Amino acid sequence: MPVQNVEIAELFNRLADLLEIEDANPFRVRAYRNAARVVSGSSRSMADLIAEGRDLDELPGIGKDLAAKIATIVNTGRLPQLEQIETRTPRALSQLMQLPGLGPKRVKLLYRELNIRSPEDLTRAVRSGRLATLPGFGPKIVARIAAALEQAPVASQRLRLDAAEQIAKGLVNYLQRISGVKSVEVAGSFRRRRDTVGDLDILVTCRANTPVMQRFVKYDAVAEIISQGTTRSSVRLRSGVQVDLRVVPAVSRGAALYYFTGSKAHNIAVRKIAVQAGLKINEYGVFRGDQRIAGRTEQDVFAAVNLPWIEPELRENRGEIEAAQHGTLPKLITLSDIRGDLHCHTRETDGEDTLQDMARAAQAHDYAYLAITDHSRRVSVAHGMDSKRLMAQIRAIDKLNAGLENFRLLKSVEVDILEDGRLDMPDRILKQLDLVVGAVHYKLDLPRSKQMSRLLRAMDNRYLSILAHPTGRLINSRAPMDLDMEKLLLAAREQECAMEINAQPERLDLDDIHCKLARDTGVKLVISSDAHSSHGLDGIRFGVDQARRGWLNASQVLNTLPVDKLLAALRR
Repeated sequence: MPVQNVEIAELFNRLADLLEIEDANPFRVRAYRNAARVVSGSSRSMADLIAEGRDLDELPGIGKDLAAKIATIVNTGRLPQLEQIETRTPRALSQLMQLPGLGPKRVKLLYRELNIRSPEDLTRAVRSGRLATLPGFGPKIVARIAAALEQAPVASQRLRLDAAEQIAKGLVNYLQRISGVKSVEVAGSFRRRRDTVGDLDILVTCRANTPVMQRFVKYDAVAEIISQGTTRSSVRLRSGVQVDLRVVPAVSRGAALYYFTGSKAHNIAVRKIAVQAGLKINEYGVFRGDQRIAGRTEQDVFAAVNLPWIEPELRENRGEIEAAQHGTLPKLITLSDIRGDLHCHTRETDGEDTLQDMARAAQAHDYAYLAITDHSRRVSVAHGMDSKRLMAQIRAIDKLNAGLENFRLLKSVEVDILEDGRLDMPDRILKQLDLVVGAVHYKLDLPRSKQMSRLLRAMDNRYLSILAHPTGRLINSRAPMDLDMEKLLLAAREQECAMEINAQPERLDLDDIHCKLARDTGVKLVISSDAHSSHGLDGIRFGVDQARRGWLNASQVLNTLPVDKLLAALRR
């Protein structure tokens, strides 16, 4: 199988990490990071585009040099520039940069002063007290690093949902092309759309004597065959992900899909209901004694225990069974309910495309509106918007809107929330915008009391419409800020400040738990892509996934409204 986008992006990100440690030109570092983002966010496989003869330098932010490197990776599975730098800078140093408090300067100091080359070396330095001897490594930083090192092995075992999606898509396409295969479905936490996935469970139905298992273990991305049988096989891919494949008969397809979708806690709770009714549920069906009474479809499995079908995203034993019994399951929001995106960036700051490009892409999504939220000046990006540039962008948007029909670009900004809670843009400018998105981008390690005071003061500003990626987490690499979320959400409700479900796969912030808490608290919510390019708008689906896991229906998400009602709802 050709090299997948997620593998290409991982190589570029690792190269950028090591170059940053070596104090390479920051524009060069940014180019590799942008390339990783473009590749990982593309809905098309780079390998497929190359096979079709497409010029990759037509992709946003990808010039001829990067296009050539992508082609090299696709054709050889290698990136020579990365291999060269790894001869002088240990590869594992890029892992250290994922830990909170460890940027390139500190990682370089660890390497040069203590010869720390890996997380294991760092753990030993923490335990021996050597880490505390270095300048800049005070007790708080050392404590944060120690806590992160304890969590890192668990986090690293799970794959972000977007990476899992790319891997699963390639496998499903491969298996569907086998003659005799009737259906291929991915179950497990992937089907429940959890923000991270531990492994992939794939179920296949097929005609007798179909060589599914023989073909499965010969998949090009397989690095190790763990086991191989007639109805079940397990492999480990180059990416490190374990994939379990099961062939199930059509009569048990629904039961197997239900059983392997999970979660374990949900399945146990439903099995208890079955036992009380004198039934048994397993991956082969629902049985009364030795008689199978259901199993062909999931609906049949639920009906056998007198339950309506429960959406996979809800199956976590968080009240969905009781809601099903009482007929109060929510009608979950869908991607088609979204009428516009309220967080995206253009090339004016750290995006890749123009206002016109973003408008065209939004119209292609059948959106009625799109908010342009380029960064403010203070901290977020090197060339953020100051008042003068933002006013120029406001005029440009007004001019562009004059020529658009049935679509509107909304004037906005992603303003930094400063350490003291002020917004990094004067009110005289903010009041001229359609909406204001505010976010914390630095000093994420403040103590809870100071962080809460910061956010509460920010929400006191009547012009702050939406608090973006509220906890500041980065999945598998940065813990959320230390916040009292119940207090924060109550304040958001009282101040009528909306909370964002940021759909960037490395954020998914608010997460599913906080989505449900916000829903139960009565907080206004929006789902936004935080796109940095026109193709990045596609990623909003990941935010919809988390909203569904948080029990949200369309009426609880503001950007399912027409533009006039949306702006009225955001007005404070």
